[in-house]
Amino acid sequence: MAVLAYTENWNGEFKKLSLELVSYAYAIAEKIGTQVVCLTVGNVTDEKLLELSKFGASKVIVANGEGLQSFTNQSYTKLIAEVATGQNAQVVVFANNASGESLAPRVSVRLRAGLAPNVVEVPSSVEPFVVRKKAFSGKAFVDFKINSAIKVLTLTQNAFKIIENPKDCSIEKHNFDASPADLAVAPKQLIKSDGKMSISDAEILISAGRGLKGPENWGMVEEMAQILGAGTCCSRPVADLGWRPHHEHVGQTGKVVAPNLYIAIGISGAIQHLAGVNGSKVLVAINKDTEAPFFESADYGIVGDAFDIVPRLNAAFKKFKITQ
Repeated sequence: MAVLAYTENWNGEFKKLSLELVSYAYAIAEKIGTQVVCLTVGNVTDEKLLELSKFGASKVIVANGEGLQSFTNQSYTKLIAEVATGQNAQVVVFANNASGESLAPRVSVRLRAGLAPNVVEVPSSVEPFVVRKKAFSGKAFVDFKINSAIKVLTLTQNAFKIIENPKDCSIEKHNFDASPADLAVAPKQLIKSDGKMSISDAEILISAGRGLKGPENWGMVEEMAQILGAGTCCSRPVADLGWRPHHEHVGQTGKVVAPNLYIAIGISGAIQHLAGVNGSKVLVAINKDTEAPFFESADYGIVGDAFDIVPRLNAAFKKFKITQ
């Protein structure tokens, strides 16, 4: 038996998201009494693959072959199900990001496995298998029971700490054979993001909404992000108006994020927006409207005009950095 973790890599590097996943998989494996097997795709050096052993992986499988050069649901689903069956995986875990949300349901169907998305804790029980997950757009938690022999989970970002559990680890090469059906759908164009910090990877996010009145006022937001080493994002109306690119839109209909610190500037806090950011460890709201819904969810709130508050905060942040 095994716990299989689908650990994505980006140009041969494993990000925090994947390390959280391995740590989480190891915690489950300890409860079940088995080992962690990690699966990744592409050209990754043995040195990088062995990094996963620091967090509990006893085996790392790296897959290559026709149909894996670009991400497609058909080929990657077939690969993961194939490896899960070969490793006799009792639990398969994904990160709850775009690829995990896409692959987990398909893999669960192939394996005839129960699926629990958006889990936030290690299972409280393995017989029966009960795990806590987010529900109602993150406004509640549910203790979810899975009765199937195989379980598929997606782990909410930033819900589990990275914990070192060094293990002796073997590396296995897996050659994937694609069928014509696996190659029936393929991307025509792949556009990579620019050199800015990825929203999904950022520990701190500075977000702004229509309260900034126009794209010409975004300089103070970007300045704050630069001072704090943060990423920038926005509310949906801002993206719809064309003030900021759509890939910066966070919320229920955009990217779901869970940084350690989320600062919302001039965002009222519609329920759809809050649903995408309420996994953040600390929420800070800056708004001149004392009735803004965001204040009900925020850990800290500043009532005032963003055009007055943000420059003063930037000056204070700069002074603090200089004194450190």
